[in-house]
Amino acid sequence: MNTVPDGVVQHILSLLSNARDIASCTCVSKRWKDSIPYLPSLYFPRSAFDAIPASVADATITRMVISAVRLEELVIYCPFSSSSLASWLSLRSRSLRFLELRMDTAADKSAAIPNRLDCIGVANGLETLKLWGVSLVTSPSWGCFQRLRTLEIIGATLRDDALKDAVHACPNLAELALLGCDGVGSVVIELERLEKCRLDFLGPGNCSLSLSSPRLAALEIQGFSWIRVNGNHRLRSLCIAKNTGRVYKVDLGRLADLEYLSLRGVQWSWNAISSVLQCASEVKHLVMKIEFCGDFDTLQPFPEVDLVEFFNNHLKLRKFEIHGAMFASLCQKNSLKNLDSRFSIPCLEEVLITVRSPLNAEQKLNTLESLVQYSAKLRKMVIRISQMKNCHDAADDFFEEICKFKYLNFDTVRIE
Repeated sequence: MNTVPDGVVQHILSLLSNARDIASCTCVSKRWKDSIPYLPSLYFPRSAFDAIPASVADATITRMVISAVRLEELVIYCPFSSSSLASWLSLRSRSLRFLELRMDTAADKSAAIPNRLDCIGVANGLETLKLWGVSLVTSPSWGCFQRLRTLEIIGATLRDDALKDAVHACPNLAELALLGCDGVGSVVIELERLEKCRLDFLGPGNCSLSLSSPRLAALEIQGFSWIRVNGNHRLRSLCIAKNTGRVYKVDLGRLADLEYLSLRGVQWSWNAISSVLQCASEVKHLVMKIEFCGDFDTLQPFPEVDLVEFFNNHLKLRKFEIHGAMFASLCQKNSLKNLDSRFSIPCLEEVLITVRSPLNAEQKLNTLESLVQYSAKLRKMVIRISQMKNCHDAADDFFEEICKFKYLNFDTVRIE
């Protein structure tokens, strides 16, 4: 290393970010210590200062931040004080581009501080901001982050107005993620440049979402009962889930560019399900994993779905993942009544079917046979026998018939 030019040494050491590694390097030689100002990144893991008083930890972080005069990325998972954070951000506000903070480990989180997030506003050149474990119950005084492209808030307690104001302070976001959050009743997002959005809200409450973004290409949401997305979008990937409670209404507009669609949850209104499927007529990969429908507390099975009509309305479908309820709706008495020699499923290549019950076994087998017979490009069918509810002989008989079907189509069908 002594024969290597200074610029190369500085470049090699600039690839380090972990605070412990950097501290070790400063002890090697004066030459290595003199390279610290060229560090672009500092990362303080959660265990960086175990068994060390918070004041000592703050002082150590301060020294390292002062030394890294070209600091672009700062990640702090260990405990720290809000007053020290304000000074660090003031020192490096001009160069800092990436900031990630774990606020639930803050050393002074119980102190009577009105809003510990306000100091972040001084770093108005940020391009990425990630916050863990924050309490955003009052609107932060951030001013405007014109350069911010990515905002992630994880494990936060929010309030409607505070969240709206925080998002409004970031008008040029391309990516937004609010994960593991709770406390809101209505989420309203209007961002002209938003392309990717992930929203995961906890609890069984009836939370509503209104989203408007003409560049939106990927949307993943969980926890909303009423969903409205302005029809002016470019959605190519859409995932909607509701682990507890019900989904009552989904208004998405035309989904002309959609390639991937995933619908998951315990209970959806059938109107919500059918409206999404109707809009997504161009979808190529469809995942249906909803247990029941019904608008009220009574859980109801899916109504009968005509197999011919369904696939005629989704001619570009290549991969189809069907959980028990949707498969059962395609296996009702009249679901195959419109089958004839002219019918074909032109693009379907892969099917994954989860079967939960041996009821209506004959119709289910007929549906499986029809999918194989009329899908010209089918390469793989996986039949997943999962948590079969009936332990009677009927379940064994049904499984035996499934095995016969597999052996008759051994090159296509697989059982899990």
